[in-house]
Amino acid sequence: MKLKISSILLLVAVVSLSAFTTIKPVTYTVDAAKSTITWIGKKVTGSHNGTIALQSGTLNVDGKKVTGGTFTIDMNSIKDADGSAKLEGHLKADDFFGTAKYPTSTFVITKVAGNNVTGNLTIKGITKPVTFPATISVNADGTVSALAGKILVDRTKYDIRYGSKSFFDSIGDKAIDDNFEIGVKLVAKK
Repeated sequence: MKLKISSILLLVAVVSLSAFTTIKPVTYTVDAAKSTITWIGKKVTGSHNGTIALQSGTLNVDGKKVTGGTFTIDMNSIKDADGSAKLEGHLKADDFFGTAKYPTSTFVITKVAGNNVTGNLTIKGITKPVTFPATISVNADGTVSALAGKILVDRTKYDIRYGSKSFFDSIGDKAIDDNFEIGVKLVAKK
């Protein structure tokens, strides 16, 4: 009888302790070579697009859910799809991203709810919250992939005012849209 009661008490203790045991999220490292960041900037008379390199990043995964992460973007790597050295130089200049002073931008995930990712985006030393839809999956091959097709960023919130009608009323058809669009495809592994 004592053996039976001891066994039951031991079982209750094990079950109770396992209820309080927490599993720590696993950190995945973003594979910068397999990940891409694209951008589109629009103006009255057309648009420009290109790529920008991801310098480094991590994703925190708890089971099959992404719970956090941090990314660093190499602002000096900004490329125009048409290969315009003049445009690339202007985007790196102080009236746009000021890459000599601010060579990187960062994004820190603060919340993932369903398909919405919220985080703090820092450009030119200015941090603002951003929320966007993303498809995130933990794959059978042990990788994590994240796809965010259309992240709208208001550049004026980061002190990028060049060609903005919000600040310069008389620029007419030389106006550049305040919002630019970023597309992100990430692949991360343990």
